[in-house]
Amino acid sequence: MIMFERFPLLVTFFTSLLIILGFFIPRAPFGDIQQTLLVWVLIISGFAALLGVDSLLRLHIKRVTSRGEGWAYSLVLILTFVFIFGLGVFSGIKYGTAFSLASPFMYAYTYGIIPLQATMFSLLAFFITSAAYRAFKARSIDATFLLVAAALVIIGRVPIGGMVWAKLPVIADWILDWPSMAARRGVLLGITLGAIGTSLRIMVGIERSYLR
Repeated sequence: MIMFERFPLLVTFFTSLLIILGFFIPRAPFGDIQQTLLVWVLIISGFAALLGVDSLLRLHIKRVTSRGEGWAYSLVLILTFVFIFGLGVFSGIKYGTAFSLASPFMYAYTYGIIPLQATMFSLLAFFITSAAYRAFKARSIDATFLLVAAALVIIGRVPIGGMVWAKLPVIADWILDWPSMAARRGVLLGITLGAIGTSLRIMVGIERSYLR
């Protein structure tokens, strides 16, 4: 029983070790093993996506049958999924691939899904504006610096900024290329170190949440 519980940890450890060795020793057999394992990851990801779709449909079907809160939106999701899936199957049979530009699936994707995605992302502008209004209040010295820098960048990146003051676009570019870049690199460095630490915890078996 103990060996059965440790078997996934051993598989994770040795698989991670082989992939890491493939990066440092890109020769046979490590390079070939690494490529094979990465292909397996893509295959497993495909099956994981199918499980995600199954879980999503089960959740919304249950909500529709029980007339739970927002069941009408769940019904729209289910009908849309069935419609798009049917178009994909029909396009694959008729055109050999669902991604043919002449297929109904690509027509629905180009003139239906992409505009809907653009609409969803456009709504983020209002949330960003609201968050910026709360964050840019000059309540302290740091907030004042943030407010001034943000104002210079926002005004300097639009045509009217250069018309008001010719050096404003240069100042905006300097803020983006130096102070802002340094902060972004610091954040990316922290994210990278956090990802490495989490990966090592999973690799050595300290983090076992993926087994639940």
